[in-house]
Amino acid sequence: MATDYDAPRKTDDDLNEDSIEELKSRRVDKTASSVDVDETEAAEGFELPGAPDAFERFWNAHRMAYVSKGTGQVKDEHTCPFCAAPQRDDEDSLIVHRGRTAYVVLNLYPYNPGHLLVCPYRHVPLYTDTTTEEAAEMAELTQTAMLALGQAAGASGYNLGMNQGAVAGAGIAAHLHQHVVPRWTGDGNFLPIIARTKNMSQTLGETRQILADVWDRAARDHAARRAANARAAAEHPRPGAGDPA
Repeated sequence: MATDYDAPRKTDDDLNEDSIEELKSRRVDKTASSVDVDETEAAEGFELPGAPDAFERFWNAHRMAYVSKGTGQVKDEHTCPFCAAPQRDDEDSLIVHRGRTAYVVLNLYPYNPGHLLVCPYRHVPLYTDTTTEEAAEMAELTQTAMLALGQAAGASGYNLGMNQGAVAGAGIAAHLHQHVVPRWTGDGNFLPIIARTKNMSQTLGETRQILADVWDRAARDHAARRAANARAAAEHPRPGAGDPA
């Protein structure tokens, strides 16, 4: 679940222009070509060996900026995208909210629309490396992120998690980050299962703006819930020694 903020993001116009130019460059005028027409047709029918699958191929060139470097792309804080993101504008780095010791950012390669990452500003790899304040704020931001996603997009469930270390699946293991993945009934429907396709209905920039706009309201809701939860907890004190659990 890695995010490469150093990968250049093209606009829709750039992508459309690239697609047009690519089609032009691949267009072959057989009448003006010195290549034998029969040979050309045979080449067009050539297929590489291998088992066929149900996957459609989607041109996603910017992904290579991450794939080509692999999980070892981050050597220190100077090459870390999670360290670089806060140094840029929110719109450019897809930051939804900046806290005191941690911030919330959209995942550049989301599992679902609105997939957020909660990251400490400090370049630390493990949850056990955080300070008490950092751990507390990451938990607070995670709860607020859930409320923001519920208010903005009606999420009905969430997957939360941290992959600690490369062996545990962390794409960028050197910098701690918590995933907040919104879920909806039917988001695992036939489209990703049969068609091997995920539906992304908004650009990342649009999603970031929507979540940023509702964040303050979600934070107020979180504060009210926290106060109510504190009152409820006070009415149910922890059982003492010898008391029934």
